[in-house]
Amino acid sequence: MDNAQYYSALLARDRKFDGRFFVGVTSTSIYCRPVCRVKTPKSENCRFFGSAAAAEQAGFRPCLRCRPELAPGLSPLDAGSRYVQVATTLIGRGYLSEAGCEGLAQRLGITDRHLRRLFAESFGVSPVEYAQSQRLLLAKRLLMDTDLPMTDVAFAAGFGSVRRFNELFVSRYRLNPGEIRKKRETSPEAVADHVRFKLAYRPPYDWAWMLQFWADRSIAGLESVAGGTYCRSLSLPHQGSMLTGWYALTPIPDEPTVQVTISVSLLPVLTVVLQLIRRQFDLDASPDEIAHGLGMLADAYPGSRLPGTVSGFEVAVRTIFEQVISTQAARRLLGGLVALYGEGVETPSEAVNRLFPTPAVLAGLEVEELAALKITRQKAAAIIALAKQVEAGTLELDHVVDVAEATRQLQAIEGIGPWSANYIAMRAWAWPDAYLPDDYVVKKLFPQHRTRAREAMSSQWRPWRSYAVFLLWRHWVDQRPLPDAYLNQEA
Repeated sequence: MDNAQYYSALLARDRKFDGRFFVGVTSTSIYCRPVCRVKTPKSENCRFFGSAAAAEQAGFRPCLRCRPELAPGLSPLDAGSRYVQVATTLIGRGYLSEAGCEGLAQRLGITDRHLRRLFAESFGVSPVEYAQSQRLLLAKRLLMDTDLPMTDVAFAAGFGSVRRFNELFVSRYRLNPGEIRKKRETSPEAVADHVRFKLAYRPPYDWAWMLQFWADRSIAGLESVAGGTYCRSLSLPHQGSMLTGWYALTPIPDEPTVQVTISVSLLPVLTVVLQLIRRQFDLDASPDEIAHGLGMLADAYPGSRLPGTVSGFEVAVRTIFEQVISTQAARRLLGGLVALYGEGVETPSEAVNRLFPTPAVLAGLEVEELAALKITRQKAAAIIALAKQVEAGTLELDHVVDVAEATRQLQAIEGIGPWSANYIAMRAWAWPDAYLPDDYVVKKLFPQHRTRAREAMSSQWRPWRSYAVFLLWRHWVDQRPLPDAYLNQEA
């Protein structure tokens, strides 16, 4: 896009561009989201940036009205490369602070110079500058949306000291943290056990379907869906120990945001929790772009999203359980797994009281113990083998750079075939272009095609084939016929 196109999108306040660019106003030194409701500045006073970090690096501070920290993030394809996608996730987990830019590049399998070049292309800043901007924006959100003490705000946002937090905040925003808190329009609810945020997404979003998806698969004790709210337990590593807690998500009617409530026990890993929620519910997707790529297949289901996960290991175990049997049968068996081997946890919901079993726990089981849950010995052996590799660090299921290699590693485990490996890629790694040509429903919908032909036909949906699979399943479940243009395609 050139400046004229950016300005046109700004005039229209087009939500599909929310989070995909920011506008800095030279007359005020403030930068905004393209959906900001303040008076539109003159075009000659506007500078356009591909990221909030680039706007801040250029000397602009965030708007207190539209709040750039609330903008949707970038979808996997928007981020520019798989390296950048994984790097931003690892930065949110503190990897850059622990290992530095060289260590992060080494973790990704590239040079430090290449990593810096990728960040410059994607965000207009270095990895360190990107990380600083993300920490500051989270701190600003905590100041405006909670009554947490300044010390808690600093550490929850990822700063190593309150002094460093104050120095960087004042130098970048030209306001001290206390002034930001005074400028908020309403004071948040005073609570002791949780914090509450709003997360934005680009509409449309088919929330009825997404919540039903999780309701149909909710594991007793681990998660629940009731009254339009999804709630689950969570355990995350932090400085050599495990932090446990919970979160709940509720879509806000007639507003492209969700309300997220997170237990204060997870504050030290707040950045990670927010990342995981966005991944689980695909909040950073660009629905217009997806719909355009899928054409007629998406017409019947506007706002479809790709269900993700908070744990690659968890979704891999779920996938093995779900092989061959029905969703409801797998759900019951998984409930037994969580009841037997999941650690207890306290939450406000009586329905959520356990954590998903860890790789260490499942790796220590014998095949007979796991098979006693009424699953086949082959499935039990596959789950234990998977858990042992994850526990040993030889199999990565959360921060995958090379998707093709990772799916090959999964298929090397006896009991995990191409269908399961690609389904895990969709759900665990938010990979938008996985496809299941030998899936039962796909074969039923295209009986005139063989495997190779079904694979070739799917090329028209690249790079959104993961979304296409879910839409094909929805057509099948709803008994909705596919458009004739697909059915009449030659094998």
